Amino acid sequence: MYIGLISLGCAKNQVDSEEILSFFKRNGHEIVSDLSLANMIIINSCGFLKEAKKEVYDVIDAVHEDFNVPIIVTGCLATRIGEQIKKDKPCVSLVVPIHDYPNFAYKMNEFLSCNDFTESMSNIKRIYSTENYQAYLKISDGCNNRCTYCTIPLIRGSFHSIPLKTLEMELEEIASNNVKELIIISQDTTRYGTDHPELNENICTLLKKVLEYKQFEFIKLLYLYPDEITDELIQLFKENPRLTPYFDVPIQHSSDKILKAMHRRGSRQYLLDLFKKIKEEVPNAILRTTIMCGFPGETEEDIDDLIDFMNQVKFDHLGVFTYSREKGTPSYSFDDQVPAKIKSERYNRIMKEQIRISYKKNYAHIGETMRAIITGYDDKMLAYMGTSYIFAPDDIDGYMYIYSDEALEKGDIIDVKVIDANIYDLICEKIH
Repeated sequence: MYIGLISLGCAKNQVDSEEILSFFKRNGHEIVSDLSLANMIIINSCGFLKEAKKEVYDVIDAVHEDFNVPIIVTGCLATRIGEQIKKDKPCVSLVVPIHDYPNFAYKMNEFLSCNDFTESMSNIKRIYSTENYQAYLKISDGCNNRCTYCTIPLIRGSFHSIPLKTLEMELEEIASNNVKELIIISQDTTRYGTDHPELNENICTLLKKVLEYKQFEFIKLLYLYPDEITDELIQLFKENPRLTPYFDVPIQHSSDKILKAMHRRGSRQYLLDLFKKIKEEVPNAILRTTIMCGFPGETEEDIDDLIDFMNQVKFDHLGVFTYSREKGTPSYSFDDQVPAKIKSERYNRIMKEQIRISYKKNYAHIGETMRAIITGYDDKMLAYMGTSYIFAPDDIDGYMYIYSDEALEKGDIIDVKVIDANIYDLICEKIH
């Protein structure tokens, strides 16, 4: 068969999609990027928020209308409401939740009334969907933090690390493909290894192994839980320039009252001290966080607290989202739910403040020289696009536009000088 796949949601889901593609390829089927050629289409779904359900359903409808081929739904929404999907969307032929991935071959043989599927899903066998200079390394799955608003434990289960030996095999494969930018991801990256203390392995153990591969010129670590950022980890960033000093630390809020209601560990003062320590030890550190506004019980005083906190820390990048009331989470039944209009007003207030901070932070980079990877070309700007240590790999922070008299290719690593900046983007020129 010719297999097409649509991957929705986060980078962690993208890694799962790459494993699914490999599963079908190893079982004798062809992978096609043109969905009009596909005999079967897999939709690897997101299910973190209720908005994701609408997106998945819209994609199911579009695929059914445009292609009229068997549809298989996998991923987070398939895990969260698999039976409901079957009822709501009769055009879906098969639903495979995450916990059934080890049985994917059995499910396909049963569905197709055959015995052709003999290969199983595997962590170390993927068809990479990223650019050839870039790859993700997913080091664990699930989460033990049990934040009161979060559906991840309901979907992905308890935290479990992928064994270091397995990751070493995956690293060998990635390095053999001349990957230059490695992005390490997880639901809770800094918890790595703590579920097997007898092995004496942790995130620093893993990073030291990754640093042995000189091919990786940019190593980015995403999703760091605040109270799991150790002094040893900070020192690794300080001592290893290839370990990109991009600290992605979601805090969700600064108010001690709201942090407690969210079941977040740590306090306002702990967070202030942590970010101060990071900047003292790694002066060129880039600080990124995510904030939730409109959590049940949040007041205007809590937003005032948050704005003050933002101005003390001065995050380089900050993402904001409004609280989503999700069935199955403890906060669904909390009193003092915040009306949507007030959530929106608070969102706008936070974003307005961060725009001011981001512009100043970007403007401060003017005159700086840095290493960059070319990621493409923008016909409107008549400039190459790139990324460096100050941006996440998925363009959520902004863009780097690079002017060069020389022709450049995707994956080229060059030195650039920042010559201008705006709220989100940097304007650069190649250094000859």
